[in-house]
Order: sequence, then structure tokens, then C-alpha cells
Amino acid sequence: MLTPNPKRSWPSIPVAGWQDTRDTLQLYTQVIGKVRMANEPMTNHWWNVPLYVTARGLTTSVMPHATGPSFQIDFDFIAHRLEILTADGAERSFALEPRPVAEFYELVCHLLQELGVATEMWPVPVEIPGAIPFPDDHIHASYDPDAVRRFWSALVEMTRVFNIFRSRFVGKASPAHLFWGALDMATTRFSGRPAPPHPGGAPNCGPHVMWEAYSHEVSSCGYWPGGPSEEGVFYSYAYPEPPGFREVSVGPDGARWDDDLVEFVLPYERVRTADDPDATLLAFLQSTYEAAAETAKWDRAALERTRPDGGDGNG
Repeated sequence: MLTPNPKRSWPSIPVAGWQDTRDTLQLYTQVIGKVRMANEPMTNHWWNVPLYVTARGLTTSVMPHATGPSFQIDFDFIAHRLEILTADGAERSFALEPRPVAEFYELVCHLLQELGVATEMWPVPVEIPGAIPFPDDHIHASYDPDAVRRFWSALVEMTRVFNIFRSRFVGKASPAHLFWGALDMATTRFSGRPAPPHPGGAPNCGPHVMWEAYSHEVSSCGYWPGGPSEEGVFYSYAYPEPPGFREVSVGPDGARWDDDLVEFVLPYERVRTADDPDATLLAFLQSTYEAAAETAKWDRAALERTRPDGGDGNG
């Protein structure tokens, strides 16, 4: 059984120290995420597009190809390489180092062509105001390997805790996955009820994107390496937002409602510096979920797991 581990080390990841690298890495992940989106069959809520945390970085997981072998693309944040592997045993890779997004995009497309898995994609970033098409972006070119490795190490820890949290829910719930639109790690629970059409508004995202993402009522939580905090924030929101949701008192100390983000937030450093980071994060995830479930009147008895030891799954 997955249990919290208070002895894990959560790295410091001050946004100011790696913002240029973060922005470049986000665009690198968008290139690779769009390869996955183009090859995978459409899945509810766009679950065919995120990346997944691995023991060395991030992966698309294995993808089919219409005319070539199945393949996957991995970011290795220990060796700092991008690796493309095919099911027939071929592989190509190149160093992750300071290079413009345009060059990264060109290299990826060239290696996909060499491996027989060429992929057409719309080469424009999403969810970024004033986005520069990948082939034209010679501005974003930063790569600090130490900062990237610390970010990935943090993703490893939070993914582990998100999975503990997810295991307590027997209703429909997403994997813990990284959405490259905003470079945020997320996991989402569903009540089972349909939701009204989302109003949309994300840059370079047509309304159909949000309609699909939020077709059903959700309580969603995650981590974003930006926002009103030195090291990014853990967040939690509900769609549609139930009356009274934002007024609920949530834990732990340091958690609050943010009017600009329209969600509850908890500074990453509040978790990192806690005596028990796992328990601190779980307290935030659980209390904000309960705020959504109670104000929206979810059928919690049917959706939540009762542990074999008699616990209610909330401790």
C-alpha cells in the first residue's frame, strides 16, 4: 500500500533562478507533446496528450504510428538527452543543452523522419500569450541542467504523493500527468455528472479544447512552476465552481484562495520546508477536494475508498 514518507527530500526550485530555462523547457515539451497528440487516438479530456514522470525524466510512453513502428520519446534529465526509441530497435538522441526552440524543433522533426515516424503537427505553442511558432523561435534558448534536474526531482516527489491521493478515490480519476500547455503536473477527480460548456479563453486554444477538457464536473489539483510564490504553487480548483467553494477554510497553514488564479493555492516552499512534506501536501489535496465535493454535493460514499484496515482513506 502506498503510504506517505516524511523522510524524502524535496529540492528547492526558486522560479527566479530558472525562469528562462523553465520557459524554454515548456516549449520543448510542447514540441514533444504535439508529436504525441498527433499519433495517439483521441482520449477523453485530452488524456492522449500529457507526458509522464519517469525514473530519469519525462516520457510520452509508447505511441503508435500510422505507417511506421510504434515509438516513444523520452526526456532524460539525468544524462540530459532527448531520446527517440522505436519498437523495431532503432534509436536516435541528442543533447539537451542551450539551443533555440527552432533548432530543437528541427532536430526532432529530422530524427522522426530518419526513424520512419515522421509526424505532422501544428507548430504553434498553446496557452502562451504572444506565442512564437516553433520554427521561428530563436529567442527561447536557455537550458540549466541543474535547475531542470531539481524541477524533475520535485515532480518525482509530488507524483508519488498525487498517486497516494488518487488511490483513495474509486470514481473516475486521471493519472498524475504533466500537461505541457502550462507545464503543470495535475490529477483530476470526477463526480460523474456532466458540466456546462467551459467558457474557454486560453491563448491559441479553440473553445473545443476546453469543452472536451471540462465536459464533466471536476475537482482538479496539481503543481504549477509559476504564480504568486517563490517556488511555484500547488493548486486546486473545481469546475463548475460550486456556490460557497472559495469561502471554505482549507488546510494546511499557508493555503489560501487566490482571486487572480481563481483557485486555492499552497506555496511549494511550504511543503518543501515542512517537517512532513507528504502529509502537508496531502492535507491540502484532501481539504480542497472536500471543499469541492461538499459544496457541489458529490456522492462521496460511492466515490471514495474505505481502506481494508477500517480507515476512511482521508488520513
